[in-house]
Amino acid sequence: MPVFRLEEDEISFPDPRLADEDGLLAVGGDLSVERLVFAYANGIFPWYSQGEPILWWCPHERFIIRPEKIHVSHSLKKYMRKHEVQVLYNRDFADTMHRCRLKREFAEGTWIDDEMERAYGRLHGVDCAMSVEAYVDGELAGGLYGVVLGRCFFGESMFSDMPNGSKLALVKLAELLAQKGFSLIDCQFHTEHLESMGGETVSYAEYMELVNTGFSD
Repeated sequence: MPVFRLEEDEISFPDPRLADEDGLLAVGGDLSVERLVFAYANGIFPWYSQGEPILWWCPHERFIIRPEKIHVSHSLKKYMRKHEVQVLYNRDFADTMHRCRLKREFAEGTWIDDEMERAYGRLHGVDCAMSVEAYVDGELAGGLYGVVLGRCFFGESMFSDMPNGSKLALVKLAELLAQKGFSLIDCQFHTEHLESMGGETVSYAEYMELVNTGFSD
C-alpha cells in the first residue's frame, strides 16, 4: 500500500484500513488539536523519531484494556495493603509527560520530543488529555498520560520512579474509568506487562466499535 502524504492546511486522513501491514498510514500534516482529535477518533496516532517527518499509524490489530477487566495481581494487592497509595489526576500534566520522555530518552530512545510535548499540552488545555500520578507513602512513584475523547482513554506513555509506580497509576485509572462507563483504554501495541494487567488484542473493526460506543450518549 502507498503511504499517503498529508497537507498541513487540510484536516483529513485516508481510510485507516489502507494502512500498511505494519500500521503506517500517512506522513506529514501537523500536530494541531483539530488533527489530533480527528486522528484519535478514527484510531490513528502519531509516532515518529525526532528529526523525522510526522508519521501516522493505524495498526490492523490493537491492544486494549477494558477498564472493568483490569487485572490486579496478588503481589500488587499485597503491596497496596502494605503502603499508603494515593493517586492524583492532572497534578502536573507537563511534568508527567516530561518524566515519561526522560525515562525513555536515555534508554531506548523516545518519540516524545519538544513538538510532541507542546502538542499534547495543547490537548490538555482543552480537556482532551489527562495525566495520572501515583504516590506511595507520600513519594511520587509513577504516572502516565493519554488522550481522552468521549468515554475513551488513549494511553500514550507511562513512567515509574519506584517499584509498581506505573502499575498503580494504571489500576486506579482503570477503576475510575470503569465507574464512569468508559469503553476502553487503548494501549496501541502489545507488551507482556500490559497483557498481565488484562490487556487483549482486538481487530481494528472491534476496536472502532468500542470507540464508537465511547462516543455515544
